[in-house]
Amino acid sequence: MIDDVRFCEIVNRLRAQGTDDGEVEVKTCETRLSADIWESVSAFANTAGGIIILGLSEKDGFAPAPHFNIDRVRDQFIAGIGDGGSQGCVGNPPEYELARREVDGKQVLVIEVQELDLRFKPCYVAARGIQNGSYKRVDDKDIHLSPTELYGYQGALLPSDAESMPVPDSSVDDLDENLVEAIVKKRVLQAPHVMRGAETREKQLVRLNIASAAGPLRLAGLLAAGLYPQQFYPELVIDVAVHPNLQRLGAGSVRFVDRQVCDGPLTVCIEDALAAVGRNLRRVSRTIGARDREEWEVPEEVLREAIANACIHREYSTLFIGRPVSVGLYPNRIEVLNPGGLWGGKTLGNLCDGESRCRNPKLMSLMAAAPFKGARDLAVERHGAGMATMIHELEMRGLDRPQLEARADSFKVVFWRPRTVLNCCTCM
Repeated sequence: MIDDVRFCEIVNRLRAQGTDDGEVEVKTCETRLSADIWESVSAFANTAGGIIILGLSEKDGFAPAPHFNIDRVRDQFIAGIGDGGSQGCVGNPPEYELARREVDGKQVLVIEVQELDLRFKPCYVAARGIQNGSYKRVDDKDIHLSPTELYGYQGALLPSDAESMPVPDSSVDDLDENLVEAIVKKRVLQAPHVMRGAETREKQLVRLNIASAAGPLRLAGLLAAGLYPQQFYPELVIDVAVHPNLQRLGAGSVRFVDRQVCDGPLTVCIEDALAAVGRNLRRVSRTIGARDREEWEVPEEVLREAIANACIHREYSTLFIGRPVSVGLYPNRIEVLNPGGLWGGKTLGNLCDGESRCRNPKLMSLMAAAPFKGARDLAVERHGAGMATMIHELEMRGLDRPQLEARADSFKVVFWRPRTVLNCCTCM
C-alpha cells in the first residue's frame, strides 16, 4: 500500500492536472458506491493495477466530499468485490488493499488494486458477462476490451492449433518444390530419424506438418513452403513503412517516405522486409572485438531476428489472420509489431529468463529448416530465447536496449536509432 508521502504526491498531481489518469481513479461516493466503480476495478486488474480514491470530489478540484461515510462505503466495496462470503460484483476479482488517508483534515478511502495474474484474466463486471463487462485502463478512461484482447487473455496459456488448420482449397500444387526439397534435406540433417517410414513425398509432407493427411496444406506449411500464401490469406504480409516524423501522420499529410508490402513465403517476406529497412538506414563504422566493420546503425542481424520472431511467434487464429506484421521506421526508432500478445506465461518481467515458450512449434520447426537467400540460416528461437541475444548484440555496440510493449492482442519491439543519425533517413 502506498505511504502518506506517495499519497500526498498523487493528490497534488491530480489537482495540478485537473483530472484523474491512467494510474488513479477518483470517485465521490459519499454514502454509496457508484455503479461504475466495478468498471475501474476491472480496468486496473486487466491492465497494470491502479489506485481508486473514494471521498474526493473531482468537480470541486479534488476537495474532500463533505458527507463522505467512509465506513459504509468501505463495507459496500468489501461486499461487492466478493469478500466475506458474499456474491461479488466482479468475476475473477483481483487482490487489493484498503487504507484510510487524510486530505485537508478529512478522511478518504484509498484502494490499491493489483494487476490480475495472467491465469485469471480478464476481470469483468459480473452482471454484464465477460464479453461486455471486461475493461482496460487508457489514461483516465475505462474502455471495453476488444474481441482480440479478450481472445489474447483467454488463450494466453492454452495450446493453439491455428498453425495446424487446413487451408481450404489448397493442395500440393501450391507448394514451392525447391523450398520443400531444401526443408526436407535440412530437417534430415537436424533430426536424422525424422523421415523414418516416410519414403514418399506425400508422407514426407505429412510428417513435417506441411500438409494434412486429408490433402490440404496446413497453414504452417503454406507459410513456410508455399508458392504464394497471400492467394489464400492476403493480409499475411510484412508492411514496412518509413515515416518522415516522430509520429504517424493522418490523411492530408506526407504519410510515408518509403513503403513496401512484402509478400510471398515467409523467407521471402522477411528478406524483402529487411532489404526495405536496410535501404533506409545509415551505415556506420564500428569496432567489434578487434575488427572495424561497416554495418547498419541498428545491426542487421538484430533486425532480422526481430522481424522473423514477429512472423513466427504471432497469433494466426481467425480473429488475427487479417492483420499483417508491421515494421515502422521513424527518425528516432524502428518499431516491429506483431498481432497477438505474449503467450505461454511469458511476461515482460520473465521474457529473458531463459525459459522458452512457442505458440507455433510446427511453423518454428519449418522455418528453422527453410533457406534464406544471401544470408546465413535463421537462428529461430522460441519466444523469449532470442531476446537476450538481441540485447547482447545491441549492448556490445553501445546501443540502447529495445523497448518492449506487450498488450493482450499485440507485441511491439522498439529499437532506438543512435542519436548521431537522428536527422538522416536514408543512406546507400
